[in-house]
Amino acid sequence: MSHARWKSSRDRAVAESLAETPEIAAERAEIRLAMAFAKAVYDRRTELGLSQVEVAARAGLTQAKISRIEGADAVPTLSLLRRLAGALDASLTIALADDSEEVAFVSRSAA
Repeated sequence: MSHARWKSSRDRAVAESLAETPEIAAERAEIRLAMAFAKAVYDRRTELGLSQVEVAARAGLTQAKISRIEGADAVPTLSLLRRLAGALDASLTIALADDSEEVAFVSRSAA
């Protein structure tokens, strides 16, 4: 076997061993969604000039919970999404695709 063929065989073997499993791909998508949501909450909160404590009070949550959400350490339930949208005086839009996630809070006055 020539060196050129050996190298391409080795590269193929390495690429196959690094191929992402469906479970890892799903976990990566979940992490991307959590990060997109965290950024949307943080961006809207800072746009309104609110502290985490103020958003927590408006949503009936603790500041620690808001911190976990903004740190992408919490998986929000539907009721939590509704409470946060209300606390941030906005509608929440979530768009999911195979390779991307988009989360946005839209001001109720702009909607």
